[in-house]
Amino acid sequence: MSTVSYPMADTATMLRRNLRHALRYPGLSLGAIGMPVIMMLLFGVVFGKTFSAGLGGGNGFEYIDFLTPGILLMSIASGTMSPAVGAAMDMTEGIVARFRTMAIFRPAVLTGHVLGNTILTVVSLVLVVGFAILIGFRPNASLGDWLLASGLLIALTVALTWFAIALGLTSKTAEGASNIVLPISLLLPFLSNTFIPLESMPSGIRWFAEYQPFTAIIDTLRHLLLGAPMDSGTGWLAIAWCVAIALVGYFWAQKTYNKGTAA
Repeated sequence: MSTVSYPMADTATMLRRNLRHALRYPGLSLGAIGMPVIMMLLFGVVFGKTFSAGLGGGNGFEYIDFLTPGILLMSIASGTMSPAVGAAMDMTEGIVARFRTMAIFRPAVLTGHVLGNTILTVVSLVLVVGFAILIGFRPNASLGDWLLASGLLIALTVALTWFAIALGLTSKTAEGASNIVLPISLLLPFLSNTFIPLESMPSGIRWFAEYQPFTAIIDTLRHLLLGAPMDSGTGWLAIAWCVAIALVGYFWAQKTYNKGTAA
């Protein structure tokens, strides 16, 4: 086997390990899928008409169209808990010490977490889009727009997963890891333009929402999927946020993991 095949084979093995864990302990995965669907039902169906009227409904404005891109990001954010907990468990329950005695490609352990969560998140996104269409979401995107939107969502998934793993590796317990990612899974989605436009927010919250990562990405998705107007440069800003988060998460995770395995 070549020097290239060994890392790929080890990474594939760790990917299978993480997917089997997801099947054996489906609670986190089902929770990550269930939360966005509940939000879609609550805000899109139960309160949808009220929000639509308050935001200027009646002139072709459909709140479910406005809501769905933000819920897609909530799906990604909700999925960060599982890799954070998995990474924390690997570090605290001794499995990494066993891996250290084996001739395996060291980065494969973390890469397996990233790939496994990315696959599960893509499944979650497909289900959320399907449910959104079922209750009235009507995108007008071309095939190229769908491909660009999918690429952006996958890029954000990889970026947030690396960042969540880095946070999980710093936690001393799995319970702590599940709490440490709450700002990603709850704070950023709610303090963005997921549910209401920036113009409807109080000034202080609006300033935070305008400059945090999720808002630029949601605006880009609305532009790609629905043809909504978007400021020039917003798409590049969304890509820059994904790259920046991915780089910080990757190097932070690798540094923490290597420090832990060297102990």
